[in-house]
Amino acid sequence: MYATEALLAEYGKSISGQRFVIQGFGNVGSWAAELIHEKGGKIVAVSDISGAIKNGNGLDIPALMKHTKTNGVVKGFEAADSIDPTTLLLEDCDVLIPAALGGVLNRENAGEVKAKFIIEAANHPTDPEADEILYKKGVVVLPDIYANAGGVTVSYFEWVQNIQGFMWDEKKVNTELKNYMTSAFQHLKEMCKTHDCDLRMGAFTLGVNRVARATLLRGWEA
Repeated sequence: MYATEALLAEYGKSISGQRFVIQGFGNVGSWAAELIHEKGGKIVAVSDISGAIKNGNGLDIPALMKHTKTNGVVKGFEAADSIDPTTLLLEDCDVLIPAALGGVLNRENAGEVKAKFIIEAANHPTDPEADEILYKKGVVVLPDIYANAGGVTVSYFEWVQNIQGFMWDEKKVNTELKNYMTSAFQHLKEMCKTHDCDLRMGAFTLGVNRVARATLLRGWEA
């Protein structure tokens, strides 16, 4: 969520008032939906293994969460219309969040994507050919290597707490996570500016440079 906020802020926007589509309503997608709803975002369509649902006026996320807790799937939620899951990624929205499978954005469908921003909450949801198509369309893709790094960052926090023998409360975890993700985005943007590249290439370049530097500092040689 902090990654999404950082990206939107770069373009003078916030989560509030933006229209979102989320593919996947498991641990990642459902939490994303809940947090986006809390911050004033409008989620117009979601999907899971059972199918896809849409409400152009915005889904009632608390009611949908209760429905999925009872039924296990989004299918059958009365306050929405069922739609073809294969068209979910092409729904009109400001922000598209693939949060389920890899390779869902490809050369067959990338040209029809209507979102202005794509947040890769799943691992590798966009294949290289789709990346090129989206770039030419002016769609901003926040790559998975950064966008879904919050989970592993919190795992690092757990390791730090275990070493210290001192437990943080939830507020402290969220504060540190926001600091780390916001700082990481600024470093990512600086790398993109230096090398005149998109966010994905910037993220890979930044990561490889850091590993290379750590390797040299440890006295290892290639």
